[in-house]
Amino acid sequence: MAPHPPLAVPAGLSPIGGIHSVRAALRPGAPGVGVGVKSDLVEVWLERKRRDRRLMELADLAREAGVRIRQVEAEDLARVAPGLNHQGVLAWVKIPASRGEADLDVLLDRLDRPPFLLVLDEVQDPHNLGACLRSADAVGVQAIIAPRDNAVGLTPTVAKVASGAAWTVPYIQVTNLARTLDVLKARGIWLVGLAGEAQTDLYSLDLRGPLALVLGSEGRGLRRLTRERCDFLARLPMLGSVESLNVSVATGICLYEALRHRQY
Repeated sequence: MAPHPPLAVPAGLSPIGGIHSVRAALRPGAPGVGVGVKSDLVEVWLERKRRDRRLMELADLAREAGVRIRQVEAEDLARVAPGLNHQGVLAWVKIPASRGEADLDVLLDRLDRPPFLLVLDEVQDPHNLGACLRSADAVGVQAIIAPRDNAVGLTPTVAKVASGAAWTVPYIQVTNLARTLDVLKARGIWLVGLAGEAQTDLYSLDLRGPLALVLGSEGRGLRRLTRERCDFLARLPMLGSVESLNVSVATGICLYEALRHRQY
């Protein structure tokens, strides 16, 4: 029997893979946020020979959402998304657009629990942003805020690294980050910035209540105006010879320390 011709990749779309990530794209919007994140999911590919319960549930969700389903071979999934742990499913989506100041106001007004935000000051590497989105989703961050200039937006690389979190965590880009930080402070949200030269250890702070963690760029860290608006500056202990951590690694540590405070 002649091999079947390879399937064409849908034009203008990007794949996300894995059962959890595709489920998140089919059911967008982080719980309690009040502002849904439209995924623009166009098509779902399911591995033809698999009939397990989780894939059947995804097929049902896709049908309910009116999303086209295509049964494909395992090699098709591996070919179009090399290196992606697809678990037998790919979703083809339009990359979500970043949001703006007006969306942030609506989101904060509709929150049903204390704000838990992440601010990234001029992070430019898409892999770092993708990893930060993934960590933010894991701990229940309600939005990531970043400047519109000199910062990476939502790109296909960001969406791939984020593994679905680009659709569940609103990414808000603002014209003037310093002004936005002033708005957050006026709403009673405490700003905790990460700075290597700070005298205070992150683990000594109370990270409960309305909170925005503020981290700087890969190179120079927090800008002066950003730093000046933080209520507290804190550092992570560095006991070895390395002077600093990758911003996405530092973000993950800070977010989980805040989550520990907020849960326990």
